[in-house]
Amino acid sequence: MNMKPRPAKEELIPLLQMLDTFHPVGQGVKQHLLKKVYFRNVPKGRYLLQDGEICHSLYFIKKGLLRGFIKENNKEITTWFAVENEMAAAIRSFLLQIATIENIQAAEDCELLAIDFSDLNKMYQKYPSFNIIGRKITEFHYTSADIRAYITRLHDAKKKYALFLESYSHLANRVQLTHVASFLGITIETLSRVRAKTSTRKRLK
Repeated sequence: MNMKPRPAKEELIPLLQMLDTFHPVGQGVKQHLLKKVYFRNVPKGRYLLQDGEICHSLYFIKKGLLRGFIKENNKEITTWFAVENEMAAAIRSFLLQIATIENIQAAEDCELLAIDFSDLNKMYQKYPSFNIIGRKITEFHYTSADIRAYITRLHDAKKKYALFLESYSHLANRVQLTHVASFLGITIETLSRVRAKTSTRKRLK
């Protein structure tokens, strides 16, 4: 018996508005989402997914902040952040339905809307227009991943942090500094020095 809590129609509005920015959402898709999307609440600090598990669902964040990271020699390496009105998943695990090497953790209390892999694929088959939405969302996240990869490949810590502020200004005062440093591939000490110099330059302008 399926006991997953389903959202009311009005509770889907943020998700539908986000989808509409990529391509108009038809009534058939809206009705399908109403039947198949379910709630998932994750308290701060709790894992949504852990290394070795299969990511069976794609998530839309109504409220909160999720962090993706991998572990190497007991060290956490942050790979991405996602906040309100964004989608999140361990994407390789989700698309291929294989065990993930990623961990997804709630960095804040999170209210999520989720859809299972099988239900999402049924939507692609039943509603051809929804494939356009899927393609455009994939393109958006691919370009975001490209920006993240570029930042991590830079050697200059100042450039890394400047690009972080440029691309993720909405996260600057929301994410723990240890997680920002890990995301940028620098030490917390280096990040602190760069932030201090950046603040000094802003005050002098």
